[in-house]
Amino acid sequence: MKIALIGATGMIGQRILKEALSRGHEVTAIVRDPSRVKVESERLNIVTGNIFDEESIARVVRGHDLVISAFGPKAGEEQALVEATRSLINGVKKSGVSRLLSVGGAGSLEVEPGVQLVDTPEFPDFIKPIALAHRDALEIYRQEKELNWTSVSPAAMIEPGERTGKYRTGTDRLVVNEQGESRISAEDYAVAILDEAENPRFYRMRFTVAY
Repeated sequence: MKIALIGATGMIGQRILKEALSRGHEVTAIVRDPSRVKVESERLNIVTGNIFDEESIARVVRGHDLVISAFGPKAGEEQALVEATRSLINGVKKSGVSRLLSVGGAGSLEVEPGVQLVDTPEFPDFIKPIALAHRDALEIYRQEKELNWTSVSPAAMIEPGERTGKYRTGTDRLVVNEQGESRISAEDYAVAILDEAENPRFYRMRFTVAY
């Protein structure tokens, strides 16, 4: 499979790149700074691209089987994610690629009917800007009726850890374990994204992964 990966140098993007290459896929890493890509592989092509320029996106993703976006805005510029989402959707549609997977956020997951995680009293204030931006981006995806998109929300806690290859999925409800914890390693989150890329189950919808 030929995969175009946007944001391959971030914490999550690096792990998606590693997982995709380990499965034998050809990957085009679309980054702002190619020098930050520390992985070498015969199946890896590194190009520069601007997610805010839909023509640029269309040009670099054309000819791939699917696009995976792990784009993350800079601190203090979280709402740029909304603009990037619109540009990304338009660019992918112009390219002729029909499948887009996007890293989402956990804040818009419901902890009980009508109550999202980001709106709970214990949700950290410093994470709210990016959580709200991801929520807005998800609404943009939900209005998209032509492109075959999937948004993947992580557990409430995602951090570097072990690759177990095991996880549970949900849709719009926060997935928690028996102790009431919601967590996933970035490695297993990447596993879930590549599993969905290879064997699609969630068409034009959001799903979430956790232990």
